[in-house]
Amino acid sequence: LPSGEDASDEDRETLIRQAVAEGANTIVCVGYLYGPALAWAATEYPDVHFIAVDVNGFDINSENGTIPENVFCVTFKEEEAGYLAGYAAVKDGFTKLGFLGGMAVPAVIRYGYGYVQGADAAAQELGTNVQMNYYYGGQFYGDEKITAKMDGWYDGGTEVVFACGGGIWTSAAEAADKHDGKLIGVDVDQNYLGVEGVESGKYKENPFVTSAMKGLAATVKTMLTETILNNNWDKFGGKVESLGLVSGDDPELNYVQIPMTSTQWADGKFTQADYKTLVKAMFDGTIKVSNDITAMPKTTTIKVEDLGNLK
Repeated sequence: LPSGEDASDEDRETLIRQAVAEGANTIVCVGYLYGPALAWAATEYPDVHFIAVDVNGFDINSENGTIPENVFCVTFKEEEAGYLAGYAAVKDGFTKLGFLGGMAVPAVIRYGYGYVQGADAAAQELGTNVQMNYYYGGQFYGDEKITAKMDGWYDGGTEVVFACGGGIWTSAAEAADKHDGKLIGVDVDQNYLGVEGVESGKYKENPFVTSAMKGLAATVKTMLTETILNNNWDKFGGKVESLGLVSGDDPELNYVQIPMTSTQWADGKFTQADYKTLVKAMFDGTIKVSNDITAMPKTTTIKVEDLGNLK
């Protein structure tokens, strides 16, 4: 069940009620905002199975994170996707980076801290000095104040911004278009948004160079197969599973990735072969990415200007 950030818990409960009324006995809910609705639905419909994608136990039960037996939660190793994006951006020649997060929730922080780690590793390898502005907008939508912030970044020399947090990317894209800047998308391959923007005349050119992706469609398909078709609900119910790299040979099989169709491949600085080598090293543990979100990762080569939250 999809549901936008502007929907309420009651709206999400209504969607679940409708699905049950139409005969659904397994319901997939995507996004941490479904947490409160799932807490209600798990009790209201004990015979219905809920697969909660991008939802953890504390989204459902803020006190202790306990997950009801008829709910299976799937989360992602966003730090790995962020690492891929940060590494690729620096290898592609960007030296002035930005991270624009939405609300500072764990998933957004993991994306950001992974991005910092990847950029730092690539900068070390290249012997390049890299600067990064790092900022949480405190919301999941773009507006005039966020756009003004991004105008300042791009006007000050920022070349590419990883815009991570729902619709907040719209402000980064608006500013990028004014200053010939670039964007890194999040969750899905957001290249299509740039294409649509150019076709509609909204943007002069497509600002997206790549995206830090979660394999949402593959996740839903796999989890439905494992839990329902293979009749393995007892193995998954009441638990949370964190998905990341599952293959070092084929990057597109992984639950976190950057798209093989990234526009940045075109200049040849960071190639698809380079990307496959990076994924393989991460998969076999040669490269380790920390998922610690208690403090900004320590860096050796890049300078991170941590600007905190929007006040």
